[in-house]
Amino acid sequence: MARLRAPGGCPWDREQTFDTIKRYTLEETYEVLEAIDNRDWKELTSELGDLLLQVLFYAEMAEEQSFFTIDDVLDALSNKLVHRHPHVFGDIKADDSAQVLKNWEALKDEEKRNNLQTNGDAPPAPPALLLEGVSSKMPALQEAHKISSKAAHVGFDWPEVQGLFEKLTEETRELQEHLEGLPAAGSYSSHRPEIPASLREHVEAEVGDLFFVLVNIARYLSVDPESALRKTNRKFRRRFGWMEEQLHGQGRTLEQATLEEMETLWQQAKTLEVQKP
Repeated sequence: MARLRAPGGCPWDREQTFDTIKRYTLEETYEVLEAIDNRDWKELTSELGDLLLQVLFYAEMAEEQSFFTIDDVLDALSNKLVHRHPHVFGDIKADDSAQVLKNWEALKDEEKRNNLQTNGDAPPAPPALLLEGVSSKMPALQEAHKISSKAAHVGFDWPEVQGLFEKLTEETRELQEHLEGLPAAGSYSSHRPEIPASLREHVEAEVGDLFFVLVNIARYLSVDPESALRKTNRKFRRRFGWMEEQLHGQGRTLEQATLEEMETLWQQAKTLEVQKP
């Protein structure tokens, strides 16, 4: 990376900044997740290298500006792992993963307070709010999972999953009530009711509540909602693609098929998947 960024190195690499590289970091992260979901270990080896390259890229740019070096990054990580695992490197006891997570959050709060303490004469920093450490820049499903997990760690959670399903029913009913009285949708090519602007904000809020409850159900069942939705997206792509291929084989397009015909093909696609070994 130092050679690529140096005079006479790669023109593209030399032009990059912290801001221009961000989107590649996100892309590489999702490609790592894709390789894991596909259990493609050879591809994962390559994708992890690409993700590591992002770390090296940031560190090299930082060193050029005398911010920090890759050694500082690794030292900070090593120190953090030791400090946040006192049950391994110290005398703290943790009998299960729940206790480990509780200790982890307490240590993170302590670190934040220490960072805010500029000198010994400064007044004690106020306790950090629990959800302040959750980035609002992450994908919404992941953010919802993170903030609900943090809330659950301090006891703000449903005592059993049945309560979540009851909440899901309640939120669904509230959304349906907002939609009562709307004109029916037109043809199947535009399955969207006309929602007045005055109502749209309420509908958006109710849909958001539905997502949040579903994320909590996933969390309660130890399911990663982001991963679950990605798998469903791929399943839909696969079945829809098969359906489209069948129509093409008949010399027809999706637009020329009726909803009933497409539904029949969809069910056939599902059946074929079930029959595969």
